[in-house]
Amino acid sequence: MSVVLRNAQRSVPVRRAPLRRAVCALRAALGASRFDVGLVCAGNALMQRLNGAYRQRPEPTDVLSFPFHQVAAGELPRPRCRGEYNLGDIFLGVEYIHQQCRDAGEDFEGVLVTAAHGLCHLLGYRHDTKPAWEQMYRKEAQILEELNRLTGSRLRPLTAGLF
Repeated sequence: MSVVLRNAQRSVPVRRAPLRRAVCALRAALGASRFDVGLVCAGNALMQRLNGAYRQRPEPTDVLSFPFHQVAAGELPRPRCRGEYNLGDIFLGVEYIHQQCRDAGEDFEGVLVTAAHGLCHLLGYRHDTKPAWEQMYRKEAQILEELNRLTGSRLRPLTAGLF
């Protein structure tokens, strides 16, 4: 199935083809290749509006995930028809991520880590308790390890050191 990518901002240049390929590899590492994913690259203003509307935190953020299905962590959805082969949508706050990477002296590959984090959320992973965080961290590490193997990168999970 497909990864539909939309760049809804102009602050940060986004290389769409490499991002789409990376998200396809991450999705495959999760065993979810047959599901569609929507990916929106957003600026701070849109992320602030969405974060305020859906999480009551009116500030920019790095990622927001909107799952199509409600599943337990690690379970794949069980679609009943073709139209349900959809994981959901991920909004990447690329302006926010770019600033974080710049502040940390890292390159913009942080957007891939954030996409991995968002995909895990679409599949029911959470990080609101220590056991849930540990489970999500292991899954992020696993899929990033696969992406690192394919690309030669050295990416680490976004949730490192959260608890």
